[in-house]
Amino acid sequence: MAYAAVISLKQTIERSRLGTSCTKILEYLYDEVSALQEVLKEFDSSSRAISREKVNDLDGQIRGAVWELEDVIESHCPNQFLSLFDEEISPGEEDDPPFLFLEELKQDIDSFIRTVDNLKKAYVHELQNPSHEEEEEEEDEKDEFVHSRPDESKIRMVGLSDQFKKVKNWLTNKLPRGPTPRHLKRTLALFGTAGIGKTALALKLFQDPSISSHFDRSLFVTVGPKYQLKRVLIDILKQVKNPDDIDEEIMLMKEEIMIDALKELMHRSLDDDKRYLMVLDDIWDNDVWFGLIHHFPDDNRGSRILITTRLREVAHTANADVDCEVRFLDKKESWDLLREKVFGEQESLPYELEKAGKKIAEKCEGLPLTIITVAKILSKSDKTTEYWNKVAAEKQNSVFMDAYEKMSKVLHPSYEYLPQYLKACFLYMGVFPQNYEIPYSKLVNLWRAEGFLSYVDETTNEYFAVKHLFGIFSKSLFTWNISSSEYFAVKCLFELISKSLVMIHKQSYSNGMKTFSLHSPFWYLCNKEAMKRKFFYALNTLADALAEEGTEGHRRLCVRNNVLFAIKDVYDWVESTSTVRSLLCTGPYHPYPVPVCSSLSLLKILDALTIRFYEFSMEVVTLVQLTYLALTFNGNLPSSISNLWNLEYLIVRRHLSIIGFGGNYSSYLPMEIWRMQELKHVHVMGSDLPDPPTEEEESLLPNLLSLLDVTPQSCTKDVFERTPNLQKLGIRIQLSINDDEPFSFFDHISHLHKLEKLKCAIVNPKIMLSGVVAPPVPLSIFPPSLVKLTLSGLGYPWEEMSKISSLPSLRVLKLRCHAFRGAKWTVI
Repeated sequence: MAYAAVISLKQTIERSRLGTSCTKILEYLYDEVSALQEVLKEFDSSSRAISREKVNDLDGQIRGAVWELEDVIESHCPNQFLSLFDEEISPGEEDDPPFLFLEELKQDIDSFIRTVDNLKKAYVHELQNPSHEEEEEEEDEKDEFVHSRPDESKIRMVGLSDQFKKVKNWLTNKLPRGPTPRHLKRTLALFGTAGIGKTALALKLFQDPSISSHFDRSLFVTVGPKYQLKRVLIDILKQVKNPDDIDEEIMLMKEEIMIDALKELMHRSLDDDKRYLMVLDDIWDNDVWFGLIHHFPDDNRGSRILITTRLREVAHTANADVDCEVRFLDKKESWDLLREKVFGEQESLPYELEKAGKKIAEKCEGLPLTIITVAKILSKSDKTTEYWNKVAAEKQNSVFMDAYEKMSKVLHPSYEYLPQYLKACFLYMGVFPQNYEIPYSKLVNLWRAEGFLSYVDETTNEYFAVKHLFGIFSKSLFTWNISSSEYFAVKCLFELISKSLVMIHKQSYSNGMKTFSLHSPFWYLCNKEAMKRKFFYALNTLADALAEEGTEGHRRLCVRNNVLFAIKDVYDWVESTSTVRSLLCTGPYHPYPVPVCSSLSLLKILDALTIRFYEFSMEVVTLVQLTYLALTFNGNLPSSISNLWNLEYLIVRRHLSIIGFGGNYSSYLPMEIWRMQELKHVHVMGSDLPDPPTEEEESLLPNLLSLLDVTPQSCTKDVFERTPNLQKLGIRIQLSINDDEPFSFFDHISHLHKLEKLKCAIVNPKIMLSGVVAPPVPLSIFPPSLVKLTLSGLGYPWEEMSKISSLPSLRVLKLRCHAFRGAKWTVI
């Protein structure tokens, strides 16, 4: 993953630009690394026929060179950079350690640039000179498929009968859109994840007697990711004409002229007063569609074109009259398919074996390819209840792992053909446990901290590309309220969903996404590729820490079993992994103390939210490279937290949140928090942001975008004036009988001119409803920038709604428990 490594190095250089003596060197290096990044981007626009094995090998060499230089820079930062490079070198100081390091750094950078220049040349050469051997292999595979029509007996389809009937009706009768569709050429698209059964469904339709008799001519062509338009055209012509009838003169023409001639020949061959069905299977690129669609004759006889694709955007861009997302199999269909593949036509099975079999089928998560692959393994194993119960007990069973491994060849192109900027985002999702529903906000914050995301200007085409993608998934664009800092994050997520790699679970009105996950075979693929490319190393058991091979050089360590930290051998091994930049504890929550390795000096991300800290480890504040810190801790943060001058994300969760009736148990963050000017996101439960010290003019948090779970004590005029760019604010109110004006903070929210999302909730609303606390004062004016507003427990009269309805940018309004009260809400 050279691209991700380059992004990390650029971030490191930006943070290390300290002192006049090294600034020029680092600026020179930054320019060279930026140029390298542009070269790596060329991979996305290169021919799909390149030798990916050679390119990936060069990618690994570039990644190694980048990591080696980053290690040199970070191992001396901040020790060298912070103190000694601010002044010019004086006579007689040439032998001082700082000066010696500066000379070594120059030599390392020069060596790096020479190495990378050679690798860049080789990389560009491979991109510009596709491998003819791979092209020939692909062509041979296509020829073999095209010249042997599929045997109907081998494509017996189980399940999806509802979708089969629907598409069959669309093919032979009236389509749901457009005038007089029966007589016009129309397009239908089947899309869905790899292994979902798109091709099987298309083949079943293709060979259905009632469909084949409806059309005078039926053609089936597999396109694939390494398509060549020339080969697709020839494959079509071979099914329309005798191969010997294709003019030899055409085949001797230059490429562009030949393709135009083949298109014309295809058009003439199909434009013969015959109704045709054209199936284009496994389309990966819009170019294929756009290169063909205008050359299919519109014969007014009801011809149909059926395409299958893994990519939602291809089905959408094809402007199909009907697009159908092939669904996952339900429990019954899954068991029927598994049973047939294992036992054939055998009618009855022992009850206990059938019970275990249904559990196994359910663990295949409705994906036909998984079911078929697992069935093949089971058919060669003992068909005993004891063995099947063992397989059904856990998804980590070797049967499932073997199945995922066998499926990797089919799934891998979905990863391999991702754009460079998406590969790192996709692999990163593999750090979470299998089938884990990943919160949108958590993943996006980690992506940002890792440097995978960049901002998108609203005025650029990039913004409209994101909005276009959003439109594919949303029935209405009225929910489009994504802040400027979220554009690229949403773009990446929508693209991964559109490419059928990620599944949405709970949708949010604000951005269409709330939680999502990876299907198990793709989760396995992520972990396999991450291990291979040293993107992250997963620690599941003691054996993973004691493995002799494959553990060195990884940049990220993912711990899925927090108890392992209590084992000395594991702890010592983690402490020795000097290259680790991210320590991600993603296992189940562990409420008892374990020693978390916090002395990894180059650590940038420490996500230990699933581990309870009984005491705050002072070693943490020595990790000055940290940009992301998340942990569970009930005490007060030390003032030395401000030593983390690179920190952007500070997240502290309470072990237990006990709500009292008569008092506010919030404490304040240390005053030194105002020195941490890189902070973007602060979510410290039970702690408030103190008023900034008036004597320090630099007490400003200009980059703070999110401030969550604070009490009204943080919502003062001074605080808001020193956080001028705040976009997201979450306020928790715990009412007390001693509160005179618990809602006065509303008067100050209007000072936040860039606020887009506001959540205000009373956690004990019954105390106000009982009349012990005075009802809230009338609502003040909210900032007009508000896009999303969530209120809970405030008990306002419905008349106050008029102040909310006047907000010009508001798109999402959530009113929860006792947000307003009254017999009737009169909407004006």
